[in-house]
Amino acid sequence: MALYAFNRREDDNLAHAETELMFSIGKTYDLYHQLLLLILDIADLASEKIDFGLQKKMPSPEDLSPQRRFVDNAVIEQLRKNEELNKYLSVSKLTWVNYSHIPRLLYSKMISWNVYQEYMNSECHNYIADRKFVIKLITDLFMNSEDLNSCLEEQSIYWNDDIEYVTAMLEKTLKKFKADPGEKVALMPLFKNTDDEEFVRVLFRKAVLHTDKYSELIDKNTTNWEVERIALMDILVMRLALTEIIEFPEIPVKVTLNEYIEIAKYYCTSKSSTFVNGILDNIVKEIREKGLFNKFGRGLVGEQISE
Repeated sequence: MALYAFNRREDDNLAHAETELMFSIGKTYDLYHQLLLLILDIADLASEKIDFGLQKKMPSPEDLSPQRRFVDNAVIEQLRKNEELNKYLSVSKLTWVNYSHIPRLLYSKMISWNVYQEYMNSECHNYIADRKFVIKLITDLFMNSEDLNSCLEEQSIYWNDDIEYVTAMLEKTLKKFKADPGEKVALMPLFKNTDDEEFVRVLFRKAVLHTDKYSELIDKNTTNWEVERIALMDILVMRLALTEIIEFPEIPVKVTLNEYIEIAKYYCTSKSSTFVNGILDNIVKEIREKGLFNKFGRGLVGEQISE
């Protein structure tokens, strides 16, 4: 999307575009923490409902003996005390205060949700069951909430299509949670390491700087098509793929191709993945024969080695 935005700009300010790219990645990381905070806010609402019931002048039997399983969920308690989460929220000032209707709406949907009912009534009370429910809450209830998706789009233009990716990252994070570490349990870092961050910058920069070279390769290998008639997103996906193949010798070609075919399915038209796959296959054959890229180490995985 950053490459698309750069191509729509009237100027060629690469430094500004790169800054915008890194800012958008940071906003995605904000969303990662914002959704964790949403879990805590929903749990707070559940706790308030229990307290309200206990304070009634004529409480019902259910009010006097509330089911506290969700409120006392061990994973939610871990998140509430998590040092990394609390530090990030303190610095970023993320909050749902201006969108307090979202935790309330999701709480209402949750208590009538069959998954919640099964969780609350299950005889299996352990850490694994608590973790499984929190993951389902994110990947099912959050992911499929139109109210939440609309609210996220309203809060930030950078969150328009991030929730699917972020919920997958949250699921990956929570699956690594264990009961023992308590508040020390690690969250996912913004970048795996400095090489990871550098990869993002170099991929974007080289894709921009070598626009003409990659456009020429695409043009030569699109029989009966003119580059101007191919959807811009298709071209950008292929340009990024070619950048990765040529500029990053340690990444196997097969890995790159599979990754960008999936990206084409998400960002382009329904037929784009097949089209992009075919064009990239032809280009890879051509540039391999011309020796325009060399793979080494892990990059040799899936490569045909000539004797």
